Amino acid sequence: MAIFENINLEKGMYQAKGGFSACLEKLDPSENYSGTSLGNLDAFSRQLKRFDIKVKGKGSDCVDKFFQSSNSAALFPEYVSRAVKQGMERADILPNLVATVTDIDGMDYRSIVSAPSEDDKSLKIVSEGASIPQTVVKTRENLVKLHKRGRMLVASYEALRFQRLDLFTVTLNQIGAYIARAQLKDAVDVLINGDGNSNPAQVISSAESGKISYADLLSLWSALSPYELNTILAPTDEMQKILSLSQMQDANAGLDFQGSGKMITPLGASLLHTPEITAGKIIGLDKNCALEMVQAGGVVTDYDKLIDRQLERAAITCTAGFSKIFTEASKALSC
Repeated sequence: MAIFENINLEKGMYQAKGGFSACLEKLDPSENYSGTSLGNLDAFSRQLKRFDIKVKGKGSDCVDKFFQSSNSAALFPEYVSRAVKQGMERADILPNLVATVTDIDGMDYRSIVSAPSEDDKSLKIVSEGASIPQTVVKTRENLVKLHKRGRMLVASYEALRFQRLDLFTVTLNQIGAYIARAQLKDAVDVLINGDGNSNPAQVISSAESGKISYADLLSLWSALSPYELNTILAPTDEMQKILSLSQMQDANAGLDFQGSGKMITPLGASLLHTPEITAGKIIGLDKNCALEMVQAGGVVTDYDKLIDRQLERAAITCTAGFSKIFTEASKALSC
């Protein structure tokens, strides 16, 4: 009998460092299955196979399949977490904004900062015996503000037990999408207003109030120098204004959009629709050095309630915050 078929699953595994999946991988390493028919599955997926639980597709099982035994019931919170994460990933544009993601175990985190002057940015010739110019890195004065975002799953076990898992997954995906949008709003707020360390974005005014011209985008591009303008975030109205510019409407751009769905982007930057931004502003940034995401624990579910079939008011949450890395690597254009 394979190792994964002998593992005793219980609630305590969710309290292990790294969570349930990490605990399973430690007990049943995926590397042991390399070259076998199970080689493409992780430890959790092998447990689903063990109990013959199909979570997607035409023949997906009902929610009740998880609760055929105490061992299989222990898999349910991890299934919920993964479905929520899947929804977050589908709706998430944060990977296009965040330079680095920092995982922490606690709730207190102080980021670092380097604030070079214009003189520091120029690497001068160092004469023999002279001192080498310094780059000073220090910790921020204030802690990164972490926000818990989530949704309460309100449903009775009786209402869900005969529902197909693929349908239930759609609902969980939507919860993940809500969390992702809330986190994006937090990120946008930090980019514009700063992270509490007196570092709001410099605001550049457009030449004509209420309008965006190509010259305004060039001003945003030049203001970011020596950083690279590779990402532009715009709410719906400002997105329409940018796409209405004559420079965005040449024939080749139209053919690309109609054939592949890819829009031409201003100045080669990725143009991302971001309704979370206050109307009248767009944000330009260098995604490689503007923003740090700090998260504590990833997606967390009330595993006790879910395993015990107490689905009523079971919380699904994710705690994260954002910190600016280089303040000058993001600018706001007021339209």
